[in-house]
Amino acid sequence: MIVDIFIPCFVDQVHPHVGVNMVKVLEKLGCGINYNPEQTCCGQPAFNAGYWDEARAVGEKFIKEFQNDRYIVSPSASCTGFVKNYYPKMFHNSVLHNEFKQIQRNIYEFSDFLVNVLKITNLGATLKGVATYHDSCAALREYGIKQEPRTLLSKVHGLELREMKDTDTCCGFGGTFAAKFEPISVGMAEQKVNNALEVHADYIVSTDMSCLLHLETYIQKQKLKLKVMHIADVLVSGWE
Repeated sequence: MIVDIFIPCFVDQVHPHVGVNMVKVLEKLGCGINYNPEQTCCGQPAFNAGYWDEARAVGEKFIKEFQNDRYIVSPSASCTGFVKNYYPKMFHNSVLHNEFKQIQRNIYEFSDFLVNVLKITNLGATLKGVATYHDSCAALREYGIKQEPRTLLSKVHGLELREMKDTDTCCGFGGTFAAKFEPISVGMAEQKVNNALEVHADYIVSTDMSCLLHLETYIQKQKLKLKVMHIADVLVSGWE
């Protein structure tokens, strides 16, 4: 199977290792990888800020970059959920109607693709410690995944998965929310981190690097002994 990969702009620019590790997992499972270097963004930041015309222009570029019938895999439930749920608002009954419908069918968040398409749950990873999983708002409410990441984490040798309270409560990032409402955003990050510390977690794991970037900033500022890890990073742990 050959799959296309979509690497979100914030992963590409800030934490490219997440995309690299996703590719390592897919290649280990026998997938051929097609990466279009012209890809940039799905349009979500502009759309959420109210700039629909600009978001539509970015979305048109995205659609034209994935004009085939292959699976599209991305290490972001947020971006994937945006394409699935909001492209209809921008492209329904447009000249790109059929093209966006095809992308809707083909695009998958990474953990969902592993569990529900490839039917794989054990990647042979090893990571010692305690992890707690953060349900990002987009993953849970827009994309609709909850159990898939937990299933994958439960198969990691040496890793104990503990549920923190309010795991489905927002971490405070929310895109531009964190910039516009900084005091509230920081307070929400503090609550999320404290919930993780209550279960004595060594790692906060999520499908969305945007949430983890926000939490990581708070953790580093408070000089806490807590790490954030994207699920792709966890699944390659102990391979080398």
